[in-house]
Amino acid sequence: MRLFRLNSGQKCAVKIWLRKTLRCRPVNQPGEKTMKLDLTGKVAVVSGSTSGIGQGIAAGLAKAGATVVVVGRKQRGVDDAMAAIATQTPTASLRGVVADLSTEDGVAALIAAVPTADVLVNNLGIFNDKDFFSVPDDEWMHFYNVNVLSGVRLARHYAPGMTEQGWGRIIFVSSESGVAIPGDMINYGVTKAANLAVSHGLAKRLAGTGVTVNAILPGPTFTDGLKEMLADAAAQSGRSAREQADEFVKTSRPSSIIQRAADVEEVANLAVYLASPLSSATTGAALRVDGGVVDTLTM
Repeated sequence: MRLFRLNSGQKCAVKIWLRKTLRCRPVNQPGEKTMKLDLTGKVAVVSGSTSGIGQGIAAGLAKAGATVVVVGRKQRGVDDAMAAIATQTPTASLRGVVADLSTEDGVAALIAAVPTADVLVNNLGIFNDKDFFSVPDDEWMHFYNVNVLSGVRLARHYAPGMTEQGWGRIIFVSSESGVAIPGDMINYGVTKAANLAVSHGLAKRLAGTGVTVNAILPGPTFTDGLKEMLADAAAQSGRSAREQADEFVKTSRPSSIIQRAADVEEVANLAVYLASPLSSATTGAALRVDGGVVDTLTM
């Protein structure tokens, strides 16, 4: 492959084979975009979007033109998240809803405020690193209500409207822990495995409707939640939060190929693509954005 400059100044890539020019195609210039993730006119509900991956996804969807519904348990958290997104994208179209989606009443409150949606991102989730033998029944149920049942309830409501209009996107934010369940986060891993099961089953249930359902599997990601979990270790080691997060990946997830915690935006980018019209042939998939932590070629 050689580069030639035409009289117009445009660069062109030309394949040379047996001294014959087979094909000429333009070479993208720096900063030139070849894909446009346009969600103008779409309403996107993102659960657990006041911080971390959820806020990152909400910001990405807003940048792509969607009207984004930011959902959290506290008014201040919702307001702060919306302000942060608006700072990144001044033209962002945002709505805020305060609701505890771990409860049936909280889900009902969100549905009353936002009856229909084109995109649903089930991101809400909690985690800890508690030993299996120290986790009581009520904590298991709390994890299930937050991490699994919230998404089930929301999908059950919003999917029929998407089906009726012949277009929709449902995304479950699972985790690499759902396929490689860590010994120190078993209850969390079980709920993330459940996310994968619901996502795949629902995709088949909605076959041929124009509604896609997919799951994304982040690995360790540099969020406020991870910072809090590692705060004591960082204080003891004298490392910065970023350094401690990367050290955690190297020691606790040694199979990681990138050998660091992912940035929120790196995870959000995949979610925004899946929410866009460009992903129309991707459904029933479990897509990893784990930095290579799961050491297999397939799920």
